[in-house]
This record gives sequence, structure tokens and C-alpha cells, in this order.
Amino acid sequence: MPDIRDRRPLHRALVFSDVIGHTPTPILVLVVAALVVSAAWTWVNATHDLVLGCLAGLGLALFIAGDWAMLAGLPRAGRSFGPVGLPLLALAGVRWALNATAFIPATPQSTLALLTIGNLALTGNVLDSLWAEPFRLGVTRLEIQSHKLAGSPPLRVLHLSDLHVERITTRERKLLELVAELRPDLIVFTGDFLNLSYARDVRAQADCREVLSKLHAPLGVFAVTGSSPADPPQVVESLLDGLDMRRLDNEVEPVCMSSGEQPALALVGITCTHDVRVDGQAFERAMANVANNPSPPFTLLLYHSPDLMPQAVRARVDLFLCGHTHGGQIRLPFVGALVTSSRFWKKYEMGRYVKENTILYVSRGIGMEGMGAPRARFLCPPEIELIELRGPENAPPPPRRSRNRLLFRPRSLLKSNATTFPKSR
Repeated sequence: MPDIRDRRPLHRALVFSDVIGHTPTPILVLVVAALVVSAAWTWVNATHDLVLGCLAGLGLALFIAGDWAMLAGLPRAGRSFGPVGLPLLALAGVRWALNATAFIPATPQSTLALLTIGNLALTGNVLDSLWAEPFRLGVTRLEIQSHKLAGSPPLRVLHLSDLHVERITTRERKLLELVAELRPDLIVFTGDFLNLSYARDVRAQADCREVLSKLHAPLGVFAVTGSSPADPPQVVESLLDGLDMRRLDNEVEPVCMSSGEQPALALVGITCTHDVRVDGQAFERAMANVANNPSPPFTLLLYHSPDLMPQAVRARVDLFLCGHTHGGQIRLPFVGALVTSSRFWKKYEMGRYVKENTILYVSRGIGMEGMGAPRARFLCPPEIELIELRGPENAPPPPRRSRNRLLFRPRSLLKSNATTFPKSR
């Protein structure tokens, strides 16, 4: 069972959706039958044509049966593993409303034909959003210049967020292929390792650990936790035990490009409780250690959601990476995200934002929400971000290094030769 102690409205809605999602099959059949009979009766009353009424009802029944087959086939094909109930009822309701509102009394035959075309178009979009788009993982490339990085070689940072593993699918395999192809210098992860429905599932944990075990980068792999229902503390500790991934828990980690240098980058990792007051205080304590440095390095804040943006701006954070919103996961043209789960709603729903000296990037994430929420993406494909950090173009070139000197420092050297930032609680 998923952890239901999170009392945020969105999480309560997800818990409720999980109840609806597991509606017994006989009840689903009865609801669908009622919708079909209602649609047929509406047409018979409006047209006084029994044949047209039966055709309208039969067409609705066939399209809903197709939706049911598409949803039920996902776990059998190893694509995603959510319940059928809620998305089926939602689609059935949309099709019934389309059937009822599209009627044109003057030309019922033409209306029936247009209704069929509309239902076919809806089926195509549903098929794509369930079976294709969630696995269309892409790479978003960004370049950020800063005077704080003058004289240092470019640093390639790969940002991952919202993995939400249920099982290893084609999406997770594609992720590992992209990571191997991109060969980043540094990998950062901003929370939500597991799907909400599978946070306590042993197989999901094993599959997630298998994916994480294959993430490697010369300057290390660092992570912060996300929402507690997806990242229970004991589960995360077990996931990361013995892996080449370090969790940052309200602390700062210096990153140096080569031995003997001052840190070019300070990773500020804040644990997400979704209590902005608590998390903001933890952030301020961590940033005090950076601000006290005589030569403040480029600061990279890792936090699960965009809700710390005001604090990041006040602290003059250079780059803030997060996820959590999934870009809405379901987006509509000209509207964008319908739900973002951020206290700022649509203000920081996805993509790049700049305010004063701070750049924020909100990732659409890799996986999808759990519980009864549809395992679907519409106009919102998953993404990872490759960010190249570099000094300004007119800065003097970095000094030449001897061939026997390390360009990137292994993790074993990070602590011994770099300026350290103490851990803050």
C-alpha cells in the first residue's frame, strides 16, 4: 500500500483516485452499459430512428471497449502498471459527453459520421499518450555561462528527475542508453525514485536499484530525495546502499575540476518535506556555508520542487534544478499543464525561468505519477537535461595542464584537496 500520511490536497486526490482506479470489473461493466443505453436512448428520442440509436450506442460501446483493451494491455506488454478503473471511466465519460453534445437534429446521419471521426481521433490521441509518448524520452540541451567559471573547462551536468520506477521498461533502458551516449562529467538527480504505487514493492525497488547502479560520472552522481510517499527514507537508504550515488541531505558538496583547485561548483542539496518553512530554513543554513567562502563558487541548488525559488533568488543561487511538476504530464494546447502540484501552480510548470541572478530549470521528468492517475503523457514527453556550464566566451583560456594531471577528480580526491563546506542540519 502507498504511504498515505502525506496530507497535501493533490496527494489526497491521488489516494482517492487509487480507490476509484481499483473499481471491481462488474461495476465498471454496469457503468459502461448505463452510458451506452443512455446514449442510444438519447438518439432514439431525438431522431425517432431506432436504427440510428442502436448504431450510436453500439459505436460508443466499441470505442469504450477499445479504451479498455488499450489500458488493460499496458501491464501485459510491460509498458506501465496502473489500474484501469479511473482512466477508463474518464474516457467513457468524455465519449458519452461527445456523443450527447455533438448531435445535430437536422442532419443526424452526418452527425453520426462526424461523431465517429471524432471518436477515432480521440482513440489515436489516447493510444499515443498511453503507449508512445511516455516512452519518447528526449534530451534537452542547455548552455549557461558564468564569470564564476572563468578559466575552468566546460562542465557537462546531466540532470535527471522523477524516475518513478514501477518496473524496468523501454523508458528506463532508453535512459541508460542516453546516459552512456552523453558521457556527462557530473550527474544530479532531484528526487522521486519510485512510483507512488510501488514505493514498498520489492521488485520495483530491485529494478530501481539496477538502474541507479549503472549511473556513473567522473565527478560523481548526487541525489536529493523527493516526495516522501515516493521516496520513503528507509527505502531510499536501501536503494543507495553501496552504489556510486551520494545523497545530499541539507548539505553542500564542493566539486573541483582538477586536484589542487578551489571548488568551481558547489552542489547545495536540500531534502524535500514540502514544508516550505522547514525546507527554507535548511536551505538558508546550507547557503550560509557557501556565502562565508571568500570566493563563492558557482552554486547549483538541487531540490525536488520549484517551491524554493524565492529563497534561491534572495540567496543569489546561480542555477536551481528541480522536477516534481512533470510539466503537468497532461497538457492542452494554449492552456499548458492542467495540474502542477506546485504551490506556485502554473508559474513554474516546466522549462527554463530566469529571475534576477538565478536560473531555474523545471524538468518534465522521466516517469509518471502512480496510484489511480493515468499512466499517460499528452503534449509533455519525458526529458533529461544536459547542461553545459562554462565561463564567458571572452574570458582568458584556462592554463594548459600536463598530460599526467587529472582533468576530473575522482570522488576519493574531492574531500582531501578541496575546500570543504560543512554539513548543515
